[in-house]
Formats: sequence, C-alpha cells, structure tokens
Amino acid sequence: MQIAVVGTGYVGLVTGVCLSDIGHHVICVDIDEQKVERMRKGISPIYEPGLEELMVKNYEAGRLNFTTEHNKAFKDADVIYIAVGTPQQEDGTADLRFVEQVAIDIAENLQKDAIVITKSTVPVGTNEKVKRIILEHMKADVKVEVASNPEFLREGSAVSDTFNGDRIVIGTESEEAANTLEELYKPFGIPVFKTDIRSAEMIKYASNAFLATKISFINEISNLCEKLGANVGDVAQGMGMDDRIGNKFLQAGIGYGGSCFPKDTNALVQIASFVEHEFNLLKSVIQVNNEQQRLLMKKAKERFGSLKGMNIALLGLAFKPNTDDMREAASIILSEELVKEGAEVIAYDPIAMDNAKKLLPEQVQYAGSAEEAVKRADVVFIVTEWNEVKEITFTDYENWLETPVIFDGRNCYSLEEAGKHQVEYHSVGRRSIYPV
Repeated sequence: MQIAVVGTGYVGLVTGVCLSDIGHHVICVDIDEQKVERMRKGISPIYEPGLEELMVKNYEAGRLNFTTEHNKAFKDADVIYIAVGTPQQEDGTADLRFVEQVAIDIAENLQKDAIVITKSTVPVGTNEKVKRIILEHMKADVKVEVASNPEFLREGSAVSDTFNGDRIVIGTESEEAANTLEELYKPFGIPVFKTDIRSAEMIKYASNAFLATKISFINEISNLCEKLGANVGDVAQGMGMDDRIGNKFLQAGIGYGGSCFPKDTNALVQIASFVEHEFNLLKSVIQVNNEQQRLLMKKAKERFGSLKGMNIALLGLAFKPNTDDMREAASIILSEELVKEGAEVIAYDPIAMDNAKKLLPEQVQYAGSAEEAVKRADVVFIVTEWNEVKEITFTDYENWLETPVIFDGRNCYSLEEAGKHQVEYHSVGRRSIYPV
C-alpha cells in the first residue's frame, strides 16, 4: 500500500520504517527541513536500537522516503497516519493543536479516497473531531474514513515491539476500513483486535494507566518492606509467579517517567473529570510516583543530614535504558533537589547527555565515563539501569572510592554480593548493607 506518516518522533518514525520493511511504500512527513535532510542521509533523529539500520535499508530499497511537502506525501496515499505529539498542558490535558493542524493539512491536500489513522495518543472522542475537521476543510470530492490505531511501543525496544507485539488495536466505524487495515498489518503476524473508535482510544489510556498502577503499587510495597524488614525483590517474585498478577512491571525503583505514563495518567484523570468522575485510584498512583522519584534524595538526607558541599555522582540520566529520552526522568528532579541542597552534581549517561544538558540545572557537571563520575564523587546515585552501569562491580567501587556509599534506585545488585565487599549500599525496598 501507499502510506504517508505525519510526524517523525518515536511513534511516527518507527511506524513508518517498520511498515516499509514489510513491503509497503511509505513517505514520512516532517516540517523540519534539516531533520528531513538528515533522515534522507540515514541519520535517525532519535536513539532507538535497530532503527537507523532499517531506515537505511528501506530508503535504499526505494520503499521509504522523507519530505516536508504534504501534497507530495498525500498525493497517492491509501492510508495516512497522524503521529504528531500531544504534549501535556499545565492542567494535565493533552494539547491537540498539532493533531488538528494535520487534519486541516490532510483536508487541503488529499486527492483520492483514503483512511486516516490517528496513531498519536489522544483523548476519547478526538478521532470524531479529526473527521469533522477534515470534512469541514475538504477541497477535493473524495471519501475519507477515520480510524484509531493506538501504539503500544516501549522506548528502547520499539522496533522489536513493532514486529513482536501482543496485539494490534483497530477502532473504526467502517468495516471496510477495518478489513483494509487488518490486511495492511497482516505481514506482522500479530493478533488484530477490532472495536469501535472510542473503545480503541480508551484502550491506550487504560493500558498505560494499569501499568503505571503496577509500578506505583510495587513501589508502595517496597517502602513498606523497608519498614517491616522484608525484601521487595522476593515479594515481587513471589507475587509474579501468580498467573493472575504476572511478573512484568513489578520491579521496585524510583518511579516511572518518559513520554507516555506521566502524560497519559494525568490526561486520563482529566478525561474522567470532564464527565464528573473522580479517578481517585489514578490520582494516588500519580502521587506515589511523584514521591518515589525523590526517594534517593530522602535516603541520602536521612543518612548524612546535610548534603551541602558533597560531591554526588548521578549514573544514568535518561528515564530508562536504551533511549536518549529525558522526558519526566527522575534525574531532573534529583539534580534540581541536590543543587538546592548545595551538593555538587557530577552526571553521566552513555546516550542522553546532550538532551540532559538542556533540562538539568546549569550547575550540574558532566563526566566522560561512569568511572570518571564515580572517582569525582563522595556518594553515588544509580538512577538509570544501563548495562554499562550494572556492569560496574563492587570491587570497582572499592578501587575508585575511599569509602564507597551507593544509593541504588534500580536495585541493580544483590544484597548477598554487596555484603561481600567494603561498601555501604542502600537500595529500594530492601535492607541496607554496611561494611563490616
């Protein structure tokens, strides 16, 4: 099929590249000319394992292209994806300006019958609004169907998730459009679930809200474990062996971040309020996460009293490993709080440093390696569980620091291993280890 994808962020670019890889002809649209030119040269604007290689492969094969011109992209398109950002506004609602503008652009440039798919995460009822906008601004006498097709990709494994997803959700009022999209996705070999538009929109929010709830739940359990002398790792493992619960998203830590969970949980609370429904459970999930992101700071202050003048290394800055995404990352809050306390912050991340420099306080210093950051520090905060960080051994800490004190926000090490070394080790939901 001939496909146009508007927006080349995580969702749009991954979607376009992967659809081209299964044989469709895809043209990706972005208004940033320099960004488009870089993509034509095979340079991905985002860090996502495996994406750049697929970009180059399919661009060279003639199945993938990039443009800034809507009329060129929509001219022969059978299917048009809307995959632009829906950033969170101050009141927690999703900003739909970019989605609405794309709808107008489609209406003004469409020259043949097409299916318009909203891939962006949007509040329930948005697709109906998109269709109204298109019909109001339509210039050509063509037929348009609208569908909701939410994405369920994890940053850092988005390419793999596209080819190995659990399900593909298609929400539309047109049986013909639903069948066309099912055929489009057939090469992936992933189960397709067809429903109405509003249910499809809600599936996305409900899924992310439930996963966020699991994370906040296990983090609350972890805080209780510390007070009662239990080990949250064992508790989570024992819980996860129950098929009704499962072991995914039960890793205690310093909370969730990124572009989806914080934005989508807040948006769902706002969506509920519009129909006079108090989503108290989700409000608590958000509150727990906000507090959890400050956990390492709280532990350090309890241990030392004042952090003024101390050198503290932050290992890992991105909100999760294998991405350069800094949105809602715990490192932002931690660095801000540490600077306010008068601490000297030395930060390191293998991928996200350039993005971090735009968001962290200007007082933060940056190291060229994890080893350099640790050697310049009095105390170490493990913020993101990069493999490079997890591969640092306690022997390394003993060699690099005179008196190693580690606050591990991702439970990267076993307590048994920590007990074999002359380190002071504080983690999440487990007892602290002190040198003998």
